[in-house]
Amino acid sequence: MKLKLPPPLVMAGFGVLMYLLDRFLPFGDFDFFGRSELALFLFGTAFLVMLLAIVQFLRAKTTTDPINLNKTSSLVTTGIFKFTRNPMYLGMLLLLLGFGLKLGNAFNTLLAVGFVYFMNHFQIKNEEKALNAKFGKEYSFYCKMTRRWF
Repeated sequence: MKLKLPPPLVMAGFGVLMYLLDRFLPFGDFDFFGRSELALFLFGTAFLVMLLAIVQFLRAKTTTDPINLNKTSSLVTTGIFKFTRNPMYLGMLLLLLGFGLKLGNAFNTLLAVGFVYFMNHFQIKNEEKALNAKFGKEYSFYCKMTRRWF
């Protein structure tokens, strides 16, 4: 099934759900020493991971648009892409996890898992099909050597 929603919009939707869950669920609150600092660390790591990915896409002169994959001109497999095939989505997940920590409701982790499921099922599988069709064996080898998320 193809769904043409921009991934930042999907992330924002899950963020809204996390906020609503925190606001209206009468249980699940938690706190621990360093929670705010850990949330800030996750936010910083997320922005760094996404920035590195964007810089690499720009250097390779290829698109950052996951909706129009026909604009993809090259396969980026070095730098941050050596460790994750989807650093942009990993960064979004880290943002959601940081937001969940900031909110302090344990059930927000379930929504972060839902984000991973949604992205795998509706976005990443379609991207992988398109990239495999475009780059063939080179992309297949890359998939064998590099994990989807981390």
